[in-house]
Amino acid sequence: MTGAAGVDVLSFGGTKNGMMFGEAVVFFNRALCEDFKYRRKQGMQLASKMRYIAAQFSAFLKDELWKDNAAHANSMARKLYGAVRDIPGVEVSRPVESNAVFARIPAHIIPALQKEFFFYVWDEEQSEVRWMCSFDTAEEDIDSFASLLRSMC
Repeated sequence: MTGAAGVDVLSFGGTKNGMMFGEAVVFFNRALCEDFKYRRKQGMQLASKMRYIAAQFSAFLKDELWKDNAAHANSMARKLYGAVRDIPGVEVSRPVESNAVFARIPAHIIPALQKEFFFYVWDEEQSEVRWMCSFDTAEEDIDSFASLLRSMC
């Protein structure tokens, strides 16, 4: 994760990766950050007692906890893909490249499936859903979800 990858600005999320709250914006191209401190305040992204939010990053960055959490989430997404890809009526619609699995599923099962597992409908017309895995997704969660999905299709 460096500017050598061609990235100018990176949003380094903590909330979706195990922190209580907090995101960091990392500027690899310093010319782009000249007025950022004003923009973040205007966008209501400057919390009172910001140092308490920032303190979480000390533990998050130590021993690459952030990377371990992200690797786990990505691994669970690959496991989810493997568990659902052969279910009749389920079509994984995009490559699994991170902690997300996008799939088209029968529209009529979505409400019942959402009663048991939280997920978003990504594209209503295509009946495409987005299933996200996180730092705390367990293999049992994947197995339960895939089993229920299989029984509904």
